[in-house]
Amino acid sequence: MDGKGLEKALIHHCAPTLAGLKSAGLFRYFYESRQSAEQEITQVNALLWGKGVYVEALIWNKDSVLIYAYRLNHLQRELQNPETVEILQEYGYAGNDARDCIGYLKKRVCESACFPHEIGIFLGYPPEDVRGFIVNGGQNCKCCGIWKVYCNEQDKIQMFCKFQRCTDIYREVFSKGRRLVQMTVGA
Repeated sequence: MDGKGLEKALIHHCAPTLAGLKSAGLFRYFYESRQSAEQEITQVNALLWGKGVYVEALIWNKDSVLIYAYRLNHLQRELQNPETVEILQEYGYAGNDARDCIGYLKKRVCESACFPHEIGIFLGYPPEDVRGFIVNGGQNCKCCGIWKVYCNEQDKIQMFCKFQRCTDIYREVFSKGRRLVQMTVGA
């Protein structure tokens, strides 16, 4: 296994994270065997750790794994935001150490029938939009892009366009042979 399937999926789903524009991304990765998927994760981490990007399995299923790719430094900075801290405390998170919070998120994902609402915090969504989603039960948003927007609609639309341009460029460059590690911005 050469890890190229996971590399392609990372480009497809997490280009803004690889580019340093967004703290994290999440996607389902389908595999033929868990062992081969674990090897791919290990290989990709060996490439990206030096750039400050980490790839973890949040939850394993029969033929897929939920992959969480994140920039630890970005996430740690975002977890210092008082509004973020308040949201996470409401769901039982203790403290704001990124690794501890990711560990608790894994537990919440495994135990919940659906995604825990606070997962947006871990994907780099603005806390005001995460709060808006929670308060409104996912309804009444001003617009919907990568996430549901409840505040500063025009700024978020511009951000969504920037993320999409980044993804389009990364996909094109990767398809022409550029390597994942070359495309990942250092921390």
